[in-house]
Amino acid sequence: MDTVERKISAPTLSSPGTRRLTEPYPCARRLGASCRLAAVNAHLDTLFSLSGRTALVTGGSSGIGLGIADALARAGAQVVLMARTEERLRDAAERIAADGCSVDWVSVDLSDRTALLAAADEAARRFGEADILVNCAGVNLRPPLEDLTEADWDRTLATNLTAPFLLGQRFGPGMARRGWGRIINIASQQSVRAFGNSGGYGASKAGIAGLTRSQAEAWSPRGVRVNAIVPGFVVTPLTKDVSSDPDLLAALAGRTMVGRNGDPADFAGVAVFLAGNASEYVTGQLLFVDGGFSAT
Repeated sequence: MDTVERKISAPTLSSPGTRRLTEPYPCARRLGASCRLAAVNAHLDTLFSLSGRTALVTGGSSGIGLGIADALARAGAQVVLMARTEERLRDAAERIAADGCSVDWVSVDLSDRTALLAAADEAARRFGEADILVNCAGVNLRPPLEDLTEADWDRTLATNLTAPFLLGQRFGPGMARRGWGRIINIASQQSVRAFGNSGGYGASKAGIAGLTRSQAEAWSPRGVRVNAIVPGFVVTPLTKDVSSDPDLLAALAGRTMVGRNGDPADFAGVAVFLAGNASEYVTGQLLFVDGGFSAT
């Protein structure tokens, strides 16, 4: 029986390499349902477990960022949340820790370059250097373009585009040296189209699409996969101005193919996929998670 158990045990993510998808599990052919179930679990663990990985999630105190952070933690990663508001960070960390997950947090204004780089170093001291970086923090200033001030522009670009660049520069090269890493940027419908006073926000999110490709080009040959998730409309603190209008909410839901707007929980599966070994051959891509909004 000891021999059988050794044959079906999958390597951990911290061990080099991954099991080939075509490699057989000998006991699954000889034994019954329990062994087949063990083989399935081992296979899924190889593809999707984040055990032994460390993730840094900006914007992890609420909305899509919190949904992603929770999903990565449940998949086994040690997670550090990064955002501005300490109270929200503390509440988010307590919620994740309540499920027995490893989580910590660092408060910073991501538009402040000096403070951001110091916070990145502090985050690395919590659980070690990040294997997974999720750039989700953002501001959503959307006045008509002629009313957009230079200060609004600077704050939007600093938070939505410069911060992901700086964090990529901080953690990406280390991932490349170690031969494994994942960067997940959060893009927007405005990355590819003008939509609802796009203004500086649209410019910053178009930049995120370009940054994703640039980071993928730079580091994919050394084991780092870089992709962006493109949400549809999701009710979060960032979209409170729109979500307070029930008629507009209904109209946005009507544009989707599934008949509803998004929820932060809708990003759990795609985040775990992009953060793990299952996405080994996926890089430089924009993945639309929008209920078909962009296809109508």
